[in-house]
Amino acid sequence: MANKLIAYFSATGTTQTVAENLAAASGYDLYEIKPLMPYSKKDLNWMNPLSRSTNEMKGRVPHPAIVTDDIHIAPYDVIFIGFPIWWYIAPTIINSFLEIHDFSGKKIVLFATSGGSGFGKAVKSLQESAPDAEFVEGEVFNGFFSTEQLKEFCEKY
Repeated sequence: MANKLIAYFSATGTTQTVAENLAAASGYDLYEIKPLMPYSKKDLNWMNPLSRSTNEMKGRVPHPAIVTDDIHIAPYDVIFIGFPIWWYIAPTIINSFLEIHDFSGKKIVLFATSGGSGFGKAVKSLQESAPDAEFVEGEVFNGFFSTEQLKEFCEKY
């Protein structure tokens, strides 16, 4: 059986809830991708063209720094990576996570939360940060999913 990890970034707690439920349903390890400088409500105001999140997503500033701790990717064959959809792609903090670890030969299964949009160009925007990994567009979780549905999602990969 493959070693599997569920890694996620959550700005408001929505993606965290999905990731925790996936981990509980599957028994896979869970890891939170944390920004070195946490996001404030003001930072997340996508309506403000000067907000931190807007500047990150528009490429006006480097990818955000993340907390680097004891997570080791090497033992995992499949890594589920979850995030909220921002501007029809993954937040650039996910690029930061991909760029500081070696995902060569790994399968990365994406999952996301969104108020209504799909993955958009998330896969394409992440592939350049881990070019030797296999990316799979998994599922956008909006609303309620049963434990059985979450378990089936995880076991599919």
